[in-house]
Amino acid sequence: MLAINRSDPTPLYAQIERAIRAAIAGGRLRSGDRLPTVRQLAVDLRVNANTVAKVYAGLERAGVLTTRRGIGTFVRDIPTQPTAPATRRDRERELRPLVDRLLADASALGISFPEIAAYVKAIEGRHAKEKS
Repeated sequence: MLAINRSDPTPLYAQIERAIRAAIAGGRLRSGDRLPTVRQLAVDLRVNANTVAKVYAGLERAGVLTTRRGIGTFVRDIPTQPTAPATRRDRERELRPLVDRLLADASALGISFPEIAAYVKAIEGRHAKEKS
């Protein structure tokens, strides 16, 4: 489900967080889906369990995941209408670093901007079909 790149200079915890967020944004993980246990994901990715626990805790604080003691960690219900940032300028300020990081990561993998744009359009089309 999730993958990390050991040759990437990005810290492992950041790669795991990015992979979980990307899986949610891309629809591979949906509201209510259960994530692997900390221990299981650590084994699957061959990383320290504390690294996975740090990611899960951070994503829980950010409101992305929720943990039900004794049951598991789940993707949290995300409102369909964003509540913040409210203004266009605020939204652009939030979006800019995400896009910059996407473009930098894609460039490092040899993926062009037109390829990214085509992929985003395809995802948008799939989401539009799912909503109708």
